[in-house]
Amino acid sequence: VDRKKDMIITGGFNVYAIEVEAALNAHPAVSNSTVIGIPHEEWGEAVHAEVMVNAGEQVSAESLIDHVKRLLGGYKAPKTVAFVDALPVSAVGKVLRRQVRDKYWAGHTRKVS
Repeated sequence: VDRKKDMIITGGFNVYAIEVEAALNAHPAVSNSTVIGIPHEEWGEAVHAEVMVNAGEQVSAESLIDHVKRLLGGYKAPKTVAFVDALPVSAVGKVLRRQVRDKYWAGHTRKVS
């Protein structure tokens, strides 16, 4: 089971970041991704993905969202997707979700119990 802070609570549903990342990374155009919860006034948190695309590939946010919906269901799919050139990684190559998450949560209180 993924760590509690890597669980996104959106509209009363629990979504594990690692599960959504696995679905995104299974897409042939995606080289890497990270998934976080970002503040959402109505749902508490919304699923957000930051995605690196393979060189020479093009893919839309909508097609990635549809891809995850087909694999996992609608409530687990990202509501937003940002395309990035790089993701912050540790010395061992693990994506540092906290660094990605912190830029969205500045000035907000995360209400996860």
